Amino acid sequence: RSFLIHSTYATDTKSREENKKTIESLHRLSVDIKKIRRLKEWVLLQDVAYVKEIAGILQEMGADETAVTNILERCPEAILRTPAEINSQRALWQLVCQNEKQLIKLIEQFPESFFTTEYHENQKANILFFQELGLKNNIITRFLTSAPSIFYNPVEKNRNVIETLQRNYLNLGGSDANMKIWILKLLSQNPFILLNTSTAIQENLEFLQKNDFTNHEVLQLLSKLKGFIFQLTSTTMQESMLFSKNVFKCSDQELKQLVLKCPALLYYSVPVLEERLEGLLKEGISVAQIRETPMVLELTTQIVQYRIKKLSALGYDLKSGTLESLNGTKKEFEINYGKIQSKKERPIFNPVAPIHIED
Repeated sequence: RSFLIHSTYATDTKSREENKKTIESLHRLSVDIKKIRRLKEWVLLQDVAYVKEIAGILQEMGADETAVTNILERCPEAILRTPAEINSQRALWQLVCQNEKQLIKLIEQFPESFFTTEYHENQKANILFFQELGLKNNIITRFLTSAPSIFYNPVEKNRNVIETLQRNYLNLGGSDANMKIWILKLLSQNPFILLNTSTAIQENLEFLQKNDFTNHEVLQLLSKLKGFIFQLTSTTMQESMLFSKNVFKCSDQELKQLVLKCPALLYYSVPVLEERLEGLLKEGISVAQIRETPMVLELTTQIVQYRIKKLSALGYDLKSGTLESLNGTKKEFEINYGKIQSKKERPIFNPVAPIHIED
């Protein structure tokens, strides 16, 4: 995004001098000029800048001096936007923000997203489309800040992707009653799904069906993978499945069950799966154990090593038992680890039982 903004103002910088008026205005706002020179010097070379005006608009919205300074240091290209552009952007974001206090907080955290104004009309059309779709404003604000690129698409492109997903959901046996909830959940989990083409979505779903996954199982995979399946290609999925089939020496039907149990086998590339498998084998864990609990391949090698070390310190032997204790999110692991720890520390006698003393 910065590159696009930069290219708009690209010139032969060697023959240009810094704009003294811009430097003075930024200096008055206590902005670190050296930092801007180091990161985005091209901003200081432009003939026209709106330092006072942009700072004024931000202050009008409730930003204090420190906030204004931080915003301009993090996103100096903001001063190249006209006051009209910023006021239009302000009105646009207010469609989904509760108040200006929330808006200025978002600008402080994600200035680049706010000051990218080239796609204003697309942003507006997409915000209205998402509201019409039923997405709550707090989800849309999250998209604006963490996935701004989906708003740069023409609204027709995003609408087309949503319609493709809706059509496929119904074709796979999903019900009309649940479709809206399903789509909204999928979007909330992975808004970048909108950066895919309708063709890619169609091809990936057909690949799964050709590999004997039932319609119900395909829906199950879509939900488990939170839509990330659309960022894959049929070639990479085929390679990952073939790798797993060879490693676990299983039939097509057994492989399918392993993938349903652990969609990571479909999602991760062969080099990633290979590295994680080798990491587990180096720890003395067998292929048979991994096949029994394939979800362990969802964890990075570093996480696995850390968890094994912690469990081993408690005397827990993973080589002879199940790998279930390794699984789960950080929170889930810590809860499970706590249970193992308390079990180990529990006294071997009952402290309230009567003591029998022989005469």
